[in-house]
Amino acid sequence: MNLLTRFVLLLGLLACVGVSVDAQSGARQKTLPVPGETLQIGEYEAFIIRPAGAGVGAGMGAGRRTPWVWYAPTLPGLPDQEERWMFERWVKAGIAIAGIDVGESYGSPDGRAGFTALYRELTERRGFASKPVLLGRSRGGLMTLNWAAENADKVAAWAGIYPVCNLVSYPGLAKASGAYGLTPRQLEETLDEHNPIDRLADLARARVPLFMIHGDVDLIVPLEDNSQELRSRYFALGGGQVRLIVPRGQGHNRWPGFFQNQELVDFVIEHARR
Repeated sequence: MNLLTRFVLLLGLLACVGVSVDAQSGARQKTLPVPGETLQIGEYEAFIIRPAGAGVGAGMGAGRRTPWVWYAPTLPGLPDQEERWMFERWVKAGIAIAGIDVGESYGSPDGRAGFTALYRELTERRGFASKPVLLGRSRGGLMTLNWAAENADKVAAWAGIYPVCNLVSYPGLAKASGAYGLTPRQLEETLDEHNPIDRLADLARARVPLFMIHGDVDLIVPLEDNSQELRSRYFALGGGQVRLIVPRGQGHNRWPGFFQNQELVDFVIEHARR
């Protein structure tokens, strides 16, 4: 196989996972569902999608900081075209979208540290609001909820699209333990430090609003062990506003109703602007 053929095959593989290559520089460029930019924060690659008028290092006007929604998981193929519809509406409403690729961290302390680095970069250097709305898709729920549990005073609201809220349910302690640098037994013994549904007290005290959309036949991230359990525990803690939408007959898939939900869009706009 000659060098040119190998390069063409590499381009095809990267395109499949949402990464492109600049033909002149050879640099990797993340493909986003709507126009945005990538930046390096420590060892991690992040992205920002800005609304019109939100410049680098400044808010959207004199004395005003840029409202934003924090999306996870940011991985080579995510966010994907499924997110385009809602991203376009948030940008039109003056809300930025950002995320950081901390790998398959499953909400681990290392992943949470990467999230904190993004938060500091955007709020301290780029004029972003101090309280974003966090949005977790699937295992992005673990990432966003675990960071939110430690930073309830920095969260305007949290939303999830079939979110993982329970490490025991997904990916399971045996698989997750590696990301945590623990054995499965050690992770089991410290779930109150690492499992989102066991760490809701500060969010409840701060009365952070929650919104979830989760299918009733999800076999990968079961509704009962995740979004329903989260809602039950949050209510028990006196956590305030919780909205759970359950589309009938839907599983862990790319059904447009998960991503083109006006109620979700409105929830994010309302709380990001506060």
